[in-house]
Amino acid sequence: MVDKIDNIPASTNGKNYRPNVAAIVLSAKYPEKCEVFIASRTDVDNAWQFPQGGIDAGETAREALFRELEEEIGTNSIDIIAQYPEWVSYDFPPAIAKKMHPYDGQIQMYYLVKLKKGAKVDINTQNPEFSEYKFVPTKNIYDYITFFKRTVYKQVLKYFKKEGFI
Repeated sequence: MVDKIDNIPASTNGKNYRPNVAAIVLSAKYPEKCEVFIASRTDVDNAWQFPQGGIDAGETAREALFRELEEEIGTNSIDIIAQYPEWVSYDFPPAIAKKMHPYDGQIQMYYLVKLKKGAKVDINTQNPEFSEYKFVPTKNIYDYITFFKRTVYKQVLKYFKKEGFI
């Protein structure tokens, strides 16, 4: 299983990517009902996404997953269902690239997780990154997701669907 920051490619196609972890969070109703958590960013208008965040030096992707979920959605009370088998990357659009210098984009490890029964989502964290959230059926995700993340989301969701997880 790919899980160490040391296994992240240093660069892809000559670009500098920020090591990152992302979570596709299923509601506690899964598998009876397949709904996915998405949230609207506080710093970019109408930019909905999955929870994600940087991997700190010396931290595994799995450790970053639990830390980021706690920081962004107020809980890490989850069960990991599956992990995407490889790192995936995307480029930032120019306006975001300026803010994220020196990075050209992000290279991410995706996890499919389920909220444990009774887990409470609270986006009003110490440093809120989201202004609102909802659980939506997977078929409705692209009605919300920001344009520059759609290709990666489609790739990852297609894999988890093909493998029978969603």
